[in-house]
Amino acid sequence: MARIDKKTYDLTDAEQRDLVTLIQQGKPLPEKYRFILFEDKREVELVWNGKTRDVCTTVLPFQTLEHIDEPREEVGSKKEAQFDWLDPRGRQIKGWTNKLIWGDNKLILSSLKAGPLRHQIEEAGGLKLIYIDPPFDVGADFSMDIEIGGEEFHKEPTLLEQIAYRDTWGHGADSFLAMIYERLVLMRDLMAPDATIYVHCDWHVGYAIRSVMNEVFGPENFINEIVWYYYNKMAPVSACFPRASDRIFSYCKTRGEYTFHQQYEKLDAPVRRLKRQFVGGKAINVRDDQGNVEYIELDKKRLDDVWRLSMLQPADKKEYLAFRTQKPETLLERILKASSNEGDLVADFFVGSGTTAAVAEKLGRRWIATDLGKFGIHTTRKRLIGVQRELKASGKPFRAFEVLNLGRYERQAYLNVGGRLNGKDKERALAQKEQEFRDLILRAYKAQPFEGSSFFHGKNAGRLVVIGPINLPVGRLFVEEVIVECRKIGASRADILAFEFEMGLFPAALEEARQKGIDLAPKYIPAEVFDKRAVDKGQVVFHDISFVEATPRYVKGNKLAIQIELTDFSVYYSQGAAEAAIANMKDGKNGVICDRGQLYKVTKTKDGVVEKERVTKRWTDWVDYWAIDFDYESRKEIVKVHKSLGVLDPPATTGAGSGAAMLDPNDFEEQWTGGYIFENEWQSFRTRQNRELELKTAPHVYARAGRYIVAVKVIDIFGNDTMTLVPVNVG
Repeated sequence: MARIDKKTYDLTDAEQRDLVTLIQQGKPLPEKYRFILFEDKREVELVWNGKTRDVCTTVLPFQTLEHIDEPREEVGSKKEAQFDWLDPRGRQIKGWTNKLIWGDNKLILSSLKAGPLRHQIEEAGGLKLIYIDPPFDVGADFSMDIEIGGEEFHKEPTLLEQIAYRDTWGHGADSFLAMIYERLVLMRDLMAPDATIYVHCDWHVGYAIRSVMNEVFGPENFINEIVWYYYNKMAPVSACFPRASDRIFSYCKTRGEYTFHQQYEKLDAPVRRLKRQFVGGKAINVRDDQGNVEYIELDKKRLDDVWRLSMLQPADKKEYLAFRTQKPETLLERILKASSNEGDLVADFFVGSGTTAAVAEKLGRRWIATDLGKFGIHTTRKRLIGVQRELKASGKPFRAFEVLNLGRYERQAYLNVGGRLNGKDKERALAQKEQEFRDLILRAYKAQPFEGSSFFHGKNAGRLVVIGPINLPVGRLFVEEVIVECRKIGASRADILAFEFEMGLFPAALEEARQKGIDLAPKYIPAEVFDKRAVDKGQVVFHDISFVEATPRYVKGNKLAIQIELTDFSVYYSQGAAEAAIANMKDGKNGVICDRGQLYKVTKTKDGVVEKERVTKRWTDWVDYWAIDFDYESRKEIVKVHKSLGVLDPPATTGAGSGAAMLDPNDFEEQWTGGYIFENEWQSFRTRQNRELELKTAPHVYARAGRYIVAVKVIDIFGNDTMTLVPVNVG
């Protein structure tokens, strides 16, 4: 072994011998050698197990699920104000469209950073402000209370949400820091040069967050450590001072370039204060010509870094949405007003109940909001429609927003074959990945796989099992092929597992199969199937599809007018094992459980006797929201795909400090996915203030006679959506 250059590393002979011995024995080197052998100018660094400076570089196209740019007409609403980005109907025709994105924010951030949407962000002036409230309160962010049938139902996190927390907190603070570090790096690279970021935390991780932010943004870019004191919190008696404050750390991207507007707070009563001014960097009293000190009367004070703002209470019927970590709008108003201008683009990548997006819309900011929780996305959508209605009623402008996700492209990424392989090798590698993928699904479904090539992939409890395509919805042709293959081998029962089913396919396709003597059961493959830990533990649940029945009602006296009536909805949902939930219930307590598509109020008497009362009396109890697109096939879904790299291949891998630039927008080309965008033209939904649901739309008048496809979207009380298509003829 060559001698270590003593002059280069300033090592003693004893240290050199120790190093050689440790290396030969394959043992780790003491921490001190890290700073002696490797150049690193940082004076302080936070270190945790498994720390890496590599970040996600995957770039996936976004699917547009829904476009909302005009709330329904409300009784008493004022005439639409005209703005240059709106047409006479009030629909947005140009400019930035706000983004509400469902999915893993790591993939979302990497796709925003280096994908075609980055060009839209730059055209909008760049991302000027980020506020995030990451999940520092373990497990609470996805738990909420839902009102149904006069009872409060506690919604536990879905398995996908539980997995997110397992990844975030499964190894304690180490896994949380790894999660937040990577995302902060991606956010930093997405921010404009004059942008600011606010990170909200509490006592769980506040001690570490500032060190992480110092490393990502640089200590020279630190702006403030804000203390939010929520004076109205009811704290239990404990052996310590009650915790009644959070911390919010703010950093800029570039020192001296960020936006800041001083904020003021109105005083309860005017106060008389000495008039002061700065001279030579010192504050001195101002005096008149006779040398007497001058006074001024103030009715407001300049805000400092301690904010005394109340926290949201369940009694707040106007703003509280039953999200346990929901923040008050007054908190976000201060941040947005202080660090952004009207028209600026702001973002929240852990949006929860949608407070940041709602405040941004009210203050005339453009926004991007993302969340992993489907119910959070649904709650934010309802909240933003409510804000649009308020702004429209008062004659103020609002922007359209679209609901996006990575959808089938995220599933494709699971099968993506990397490396520089030739055609045949790539084909073989892809076939192997597909086989591994099917085996994982069959194992999650507890099905016995078939050996060799077969149309059917396995068998479960006497039923054949076939897995549909990954990248496309299962359509009528696939179902017909299943029926043909069943009849070939004399089988009468089969399960079809798929991520998506073609809208309007059921229940007609099932009835057609029954007439041919085949019992088909379509099942949704949940996203949790990608987590092998969930599969190994048998936690993955395949749900039956929901059915929507909607009927067109023609309007007398107007051949071009139509109404749609929601006439039935069926759903299958279970919150874990009902028996286990009952067993864990203490004597003398009660609760609400969900089992096999119905909700039950369960009471356990002091003697341990269990009494069950069904809460869901009508099918409408399951419906939280429904919406209509009266001309569904009028707008194709277009995605941008990289010309040379393909949909899924990322740009070159970049480390944390690279600040990689976006790809050239000219390198992307538009492709039609084969689907359409749901343009939300009418909607009715429940709120905490109003639990009533309209079951018939207002009359819609078509511009011309013809045949149209009406899309009906229903979202149940847990945030799961189902769509059906209704053909209509008018004129």
